[in-house]
Amino acid sequence: MSQTKVLVIEDEESLATLLEYNLEREGFAVSVAGDGEEGLLRVEEETPDIVILDWMLPKVTGIEVCRRLRSRASTKNIPVIMLTARSEEADRIRGLDTGADDYMTKPFSMSELVARIKAVLRRIRPGLTDDISSFGDIEIDRVAHKVRRAKKEIHLGPTEFRLLDHMMQHPGRVFSREQLLNAVWGSDVYVEARTVDVHIGRLRKALSRHGAKNPIRTVRSAGYALELTDESRA
Repeated sequence: MSQTKVLVIEDEESLATLLEYNLEREGFAVSVAGDGEEGLLRVEEETPDIVILDWMLPKVTGIEVCRRLRSRASTKNIPVIMLTARSEEADRIRGLDTGADDYMTKPFSMSELVARIKAVLRRIRPGLTDDISSFGDIEIDRVAHKVRRAKKEIHLGPTEFRLLDHMMQHPGRVFSREQLLNAVWGSDVYVEARTVDVHIGRLRKALSRHGAKNPIRTVRSAGYALELTDESRA
């Protein structure tokens, strides 16, 4: 399989270099543009498989770059993950409404960004990803139906496996019990919302064996999120 092509459009040179280094280490073919205008030219020259796009860019803003990509037939289906220092909900909604597929607020962990890139590609262009994904030291093999943490195999029931798989495709995102019920059990199946808590408890117990830290965070009155607890942040 040829390398997945990632275009990073980021004007902060140190961050662009860090992104290029880490993404290349993960096996991606990376090109970098320092402003929105150059980024649009790069897209025309060699269509990337995914764009990592900063919100605040010189010459052409990230929002405008995203809008132009979505307005052209040749580029409207390229996945876009936006990076920004803006954390307000209205800003996130604006970025997603413009056509971004995902949104990350600075600072962020490189491991989470890589996981989100793979998750977006899996949803939009499944042919670009294989059936093995990782998040931190957790690895899931969908074909063999196996999970490993720190290279040690973990035995999960089918429901816990589906829960973990779904959460690994959306790392850092907070899911309500109802959202997890619909995603894992299906919207046409009646299951008590508290059932999610039972299965989350089993998943936590399995992932925390061998002394590993619990990667599932409980968000009070909101739900659950899969997060790295001790990763360095970019």
